Amino acid sequence: MSDAASRWPPSASSEALRLRASLNRRMREFMAERGVLEVETPILSRAGNTDPNIASFHVEFGGRTDGAPRTRWLRTSPEFALKRLLAAGVGDCYELGRVFRDGEAGGRHNPEFTMLEWYRTGIDHAVLAREVAELVESCLALVGRSANVVETTYGALYLSHVGIDPHRADDESLRRALGDVRIDPSGLTRDDWLDLLMTHRIQPTFRDDTIHVVHDYPASQCALARVRDGDPPVAERFELYLGPLELANGYHELLDATEQAARFAADGERRAARGDGAVPADEALIAALDAGLPACAGVALGVDRLLMAMLGTPRIADVLAFDFARA
Repeated sequence: MSDAASRWPPSASSEALRLRASLNRRMREFMAERGVLEVETPILSRAGNTDPNIASFHVEFGGRTDGAPRTRWLRTSPEFALKRLLAAGVGDCYELGRVFRDGEAGGRHNPEFTMLEWYRTGIDHAVLAREVAELVESCLALVGRSANVVETTYGALYLSHVGIDPHRADDESLRRALGDVRIDPSGLTRDDWLDLLMTHRIQPTFRDDTIHVVHDYPASQCALARVRDGDPPVAERFELYLGPLELANGYHELLDATEQAARFAADGERRAARGDGAVPADEALIAALDAGLPACAGVALGVDRLLMAMLGTPRIADVLAFDFARA
């Protein structure tokens, strides 16, 4: 049998494809009920994602550029473009579409996947987290399921599950808390150890019928979120899990253009230290922040992950018409 003959059939069942259509419709209804505007933004951009933990695809444009760069980056999220729309006065908005991340292919990852991202003005991350939980509960109803919502802080979660304070424990304590999980420590940072504890010791204990909302992350993991002063300072960020699957990541959005530019520069320094290629920062986003981004909270939700949870499958291929191997 030829390669094409073995990979032409879809990787998802007809049931999964119909459920995806129903899910897309329900998410759009949810947004329309709340007056959140659907928009479409570019998939190709002059800028990439500077985050050292995210790899971007890029392509070379062969046509006339009038001096603009030929290299264009496939979006890893519509975040920067949506924030530019917010700064232009569009108001609450969302996008449901494909995003792309290099090097992520496997049981739970596909290099191209579907993301629902939305922004709400005048609220913080805590209010938005409750809205995300409402959306997930509404979507679960499509398959006759429900879930309990548990809200907790990052610090309380680690104390209850692995007995350490993630804000103050030293690196050796974090390594010991992994127990019999053996990881090569070469090049790992404190945040890497914290992430490993989450993925190997904490997430696996989450029940399938529970939505966990975790907020107040270490300031070192702020990404594009505000940092709230305190002892310790914390990032005004949340993540939402359905069972052991991480579904959503949201922020009380940073408004300071100078601080955002500094974070982009720090990302570049970390990339250089690791020998990773440079990625151009989004100068248009900095200009939009400088012009004035309204106070807002935003979140990105992995639609394929939600479908996986709804169907009870650990394989992302089961919810994609054609996964990476069959594309």
